[in-house]
Amino acid sequence: MKNIADSQIAIIGLGYVGLPLAVEFGKHYATLGFDINKARIAELNMGEDHTLEVSSEELKQADKLRYSCELDDLRNANVFIVTVPTPIDEHRQPDLTPLIKASETLGKVIKKGDIVVYESTVYPGATEEDCIPVIERVSGLKYNVDFFAGYSPERINPGDKEHRVTTIKKVTSGSTPEIAEFVDSLYGSIITAGTYKASSIRVAEAAKVIENTQRDLNIALINELAVIFNKLGIDTEEVLLAAGTKWNFLPFRPGLVGGHCIGVDPYYLTHKAQAIGYNPEVILAGRRINDSMGRYVISQLVKAMIKRRIQVSGARVLVMGLTFKENCPDIRNTKVVDILAELKEYGVVADVFDPWVDAAEAEHEYGITPIAQPEAGSYDAVILAVGHKQFRDMGAAGIRALGNADSILYDLKYVLSTADSDLRL
Repeated sequence: MKNIADSQIAIIGLGYVGLPLAVEFGKHYATLGFDINKARIAELNMGEDHTLEVSSEELKQADKLRYSCELDDLRNANVFIVTVPTPIDEHRQPDLTPLIKASETLGKVIKKGDIVVYESTVYPGATEEDCIPVIERVSGLKYNVDFFAGYSPERINPGDKEHRVTTIKKVTSGSTPEIAEFVDSLYGSIITAGTYKASSIRVAEAAKVIENTQRDLNIALINELAVIFNKLGIDTEEVLLAAGTKWNFLPFRPGLVGGHCIGVDPYYLTHKAQAIGYNPEVILAGRRINDSMGRYVISQLVKAMIKRRIQVSGARVLVMGLTFKENCPDIRNTKVVDILAELKEYGVVADVFDPWVDAAEAEHEYGITPIAQPEAGSYDAVILAVGHKQFRDMGAAGIRALGNADSILYDLKYVLSTADSDLRL
């Protein structure tokens, strides 16, 4: 087995996962950050990161890291780490296209003795059943004879400045006992929180995909409870605060479940389960509940507007927040778009305001053009959809000032107190 000190690392994909990892490896090893997006490479070469996951100072500290979009620059590496996205398609089926294309790219440059480690979230078996055969086909090399593989699932939490790459325990695995030890040692050299060596690649894949499936189901339960409590006229947060006084009550809150992980990963697991002839009822039930919350939110808003004799068709509504979570610019799989789609169905004119979002990206991804600044007193309803710090700092008075005298304030994120909002989940 090779010595980790001889590692020349290439990170394939420089998004929210790949860049922080590349920076940490780039402090200790010769590291190449590779991405097919030329604009992304140009940005990083200027010392900037639009995802805000890594500061300019942190980029400078990675003095052994360089960036490229040129295939030939990958040939010097002997350890390849794949961190490309694994989304779902319009039918909520796994879309392995980025992973397959990355594997094809590696097949063109991989050499005997090299190691490929996948970090992208997949279903159990995907690394060895879907990705490795692509590398074999393109390279002509044989798996576990000429080249080897590992799987170490990413655990990045976008926007979280406390839980970083190095401070989150890392699960590792390898295609042979020797490679598993190498992969574990390599990650262990940069992860201060330590590592956990899984018994196989499939175990590591499964461990990752159930992390977010578990969270998804817990949030689905709380979302369903919120619907029940709303019908009973009971404030959901007051119930959760009371229940939370017991030490083992889990502190989940209701809301929209989007993002690149929680709203996506369960579909990877259910896809694999169905492929082997098992229908996963509980997991899919949770997904149905969480995917329906945008429709539920707007149905509650419309009922409240009708009670106040506000004309729904043609009404103006301000949606505060577009990202999938607070205090980060990430709009991947944001469920705020479900709210906007429902508003459109009712003939409502909606403005979106989010100081964290790049307007060009929002337009490209969703056809949404966020406004630069909402006009005070202009809206029949205001939906506080994301709990950004800027919105919290405005306070109830500042947010209410954006609506007209009869407007409805719907707080989805418990930013305000019960008394300061008209509707809450």
